[in-house]
Amino acid sequence: MPIADLTDALNRYLDLMYTADDAAYDGVFAASAQLHGLRDGKLVVMSGAEFRALLAGRPSPEALGAPREQAILAIDFAGPDQAVAKVRVRIGATLFLDQLSYHRVDGAWRVTAKSFHIERVYASPTAR
Repeated sequence: MPIADLTDALNRYLDLMYTADDAAYDGVFAASAQLHGLRDGKLVVMSGAEFRALLAGRPSPEALGAPREQAILAIDFAGPDQAVAKVRVRIGATLFLDQLSYHRVDGAWRVTAKSFHIERVYASPTAR
């Protein structure tokens, strides 16, 4: 299975989390994507459209001059067109551990589900 194509898709995801470039969103997430995670002990569930609006509605980490802290931690292929990846990504003051489900549809890898965990919250978006 060509890992390079999925790695490219993961890098597009990491770029989107840093730049919040709305023009790049459709190249990263499937229209049907769902997001889940815990915030303050409560389950948060968002549609892809809600997450897109969230990204568009706040300053990007890039605009804030926040550090770009991110890493691809693991990739696991279920088959030639399905994979799961674990990434660490900082968005402003929050460091997330994301589990991303990918499907390759019409030759393009897209996030179809995202489960996030908050690992750390810094004092400010630009703190190191």
